[in-house]
Amino acid sequence: MYSASDLRKGLKIEMDGVPYDIVEYEFYRPGKGQAMYKCRIRNLLNGNVTDKTFREVDGIGEPNLEEREMQYSYNDGEHFVFLENRTYEQITLNPEVLGDQKYFLTEDMTVKVLFHNDRAIVVTLPSYVEKKIISTEPGARGDTATNVTKAAKIDTGYEIRVPLFINEGDLVRIDTRNGAYAERVTKK
Repeated sequence: MYSASDLRKGLKIEMDGVPYDIVEYEFYRPGKGQAMYKCRIRNLLNGNVTDKTFREVDGIGEPNLEEREMQYSYNDGEHFVFLENRTYEQITLNPEVLGDQKYFLTEDMTVKVLFHNDRAIVVTLPSYVEKKIISTEPGARGDTATNVTKAAKIDTGYEIRVPLFINEGDLVRIDTRNGAYAERVTKK
């Protein structure tokens, strides 16, 4: 069990059997009475964010979390199959667990999978991946206003916004945390 004084940003806690991640944290002491800890917490199962206030004497549950390094193997059409690096155990995950991250997976990619009570709840990909642009409109010549972007589709079908100078067949680096274009990759 954690006490309220253990709370900090990034700490994982459990309330009513549900794991939460502390997104924001603020300590305050009212004029009289007990000190309070205001936290903004994110539900690790469904991603909802809520505010919660803890008193100094409150006990807070410690979740049964385990993070494993795994390798993405393949997509069987309905599920995504991952292989644990140490034991070679296979697990299958529903697309809902991955969300939009499923568009950034590549074969043999090493990812981190967070388990809560032996159930996979969060998959963390590397921060950046390189993907090929398969379709995009040509940029309009002379359109030089700053930050002008156009739609482009990558090889997995995901659509991103890219600068006008990106063409079909270009390799781009994408930030997996927000699904945004980061930079063009030059071929060596």
